[in-house]
Amino acid sequence: MMSPFQKRLMVGIVIMALLSPLGILLPKIFGAGEAWGEWSVDQIERLIGYVPEGMKRIAWLWKAPIRDYNFGAEDSPVTARIFYYIISGFLGIIIAAGIIYLITRMLLKNEKR
Repeated sequence: MMSPFQKRLMVGIVIMALLSPLGILLPKIFGAGEAWGEWSVDQIERLIGYVPEGMKRIAWLWKAPIRDYNFGAEDSPVTARIFYYIISGFLGIIIAAGIIYLITRMLLKNEKR
């Protein structure tokens, strides 16, 4: 049984996942290009004129598991991209919750010893 706090937390998480397509809609509406903060090293250089050394050093490290949150073709219609964005959000929530659950189980198991 979930506590009232857990229910509110779950509702909040679901609402945030459903609102996640705003990250692709708002930049299109305002002509802002890419979603804020999701820039490549090349885009950073175009935006501010240079790329910080630390960012250059570790740029190879992160490759998105679902490029542009898009399971379909690059030219998918916006409605499909919104759906893919929401699915990506829920997948991220499930993966993060699973990792937290496993770490918590391991910590509690070690505490009992």
